[in-house]
Amino acid sequence: MKTMRNCFLILTALVLAAANVFAQEKAGISSMQFLKVMPCARATALGDAYVAVASGAEALFWNPAGLAWTDKQELSLTYIDWIFDAKLYDLAYAIPLGNFGNVGLQVQFVDYGDFDETVAHGLTVYPGQVEPFLTGKTFKPYNYVIGLSYAKKMTEKFSFGLTAKYAYESLYDEKQIVVHSTDGDGNIVNSYAVDAKRGAFLIDAGIRYNTGFRNIQIGVSAQNFGPNVKYKSDTLEHTYPAPLSFRLGVAADLIGPNSLLLNIPDHRLGIVFDLFLANDGPQQEHLGIEYEFANTFALRAGYKINYVTEGLVLGGGVRQRVGNMDLTLDYSYGALNEMISDFTGNAHRITLGVGIQ
Repeated sequence: MKTMRNCFLILTALVLAAANVFAQEKAGISSMQFLKVMPCARATALGDAYVAVASGAEALFWNPAGLAWTDKQELSLTYIDWIFDAKLYDLAYAIPLGNFGNVGLQVQFVDYGDFDETVAHGLTVYPGQVEPFLTGKTFKPYNYVIGLSYAKKMTEKFSFGLTAKYAYESLYDEKQIVVHSTDGDGNIVNSYAVDAKRGAFLIDAGIRYNTGFRNIQIGVSAQNFGPNVKYKSDTLEHTYPAPLSFRLGVAADLIGPNSLLLNIPDHRLGIVFDLFLANDGPQQEHLGIEYEFANTFALRAGYKINYVTEGLVLGGGVRQRVGNMDLTLDYSYGALNEMISDFTGNAHRITLGVGIQ
């Protein structure tokens, strides 16, 4: 009873903290937008409705409390073919430590490719605008995240998890550049996001609860708590918050063992729903459905509600036992708005998972 009360207090604190921040912030003000591009093909094929079912290594990106729901070492590798030829690489590793709990490591890297460097040479084209000039040089911005997680089952139904991570965002190859304004003045500007010149240290927290009724699961997570970051010059300084987000989700099986409707051997049909709140946008909802046959083959579909550029997501996956290893391969396809997809392309994710008992 005491554990349930503590979990309820944690959940309430997360809700109040998130609600307070979201009430203060405005759309389009957060930095480090790459943190909003979520990995794991299974999760994204369900329309990002994953906070209640995330477990093992993949939970590190969605709800650290889900890390506690595995008794084997797990490795998850995700490749994302994102918009404008950007490539994202994500790695997660989970290690069970018995009664002590479970720990996990995550690494994310974003490669934006090469950009042509341009400068304004001062020729006014329209009032307030200048014609860009190619310098013949290229630059290559990049981002990365390194995080460490801990999770533990407080009871057979409750788990709690925390993640501490370091995020670095670079906009240019060199750490400082001289930016010239149209009047010819030059300012030395940091080309990377910093908090006290160290990068940004962020915190994720979450809980996961098995209701005990059929197989209904509830999950809550708050991600990217931390200080504002800044891009600083000698004459100008602004700070920008990280993309703080809050997820509340529920999951259940309609068909399958211990399901709500039908117990049909070798067949499982599950539904998931997440409420999503962020400090730089409106309330959004995520809905997903997953059909699985014989625990080896899965088809998935999801929809992201109240999004401007995203909506329908499709995917599938296979699972195979080889010796003492469980191998999984998942794929998801995210369709973007037709008005922009011709220029940006659509999103593709591939995830390879390995579990060692």
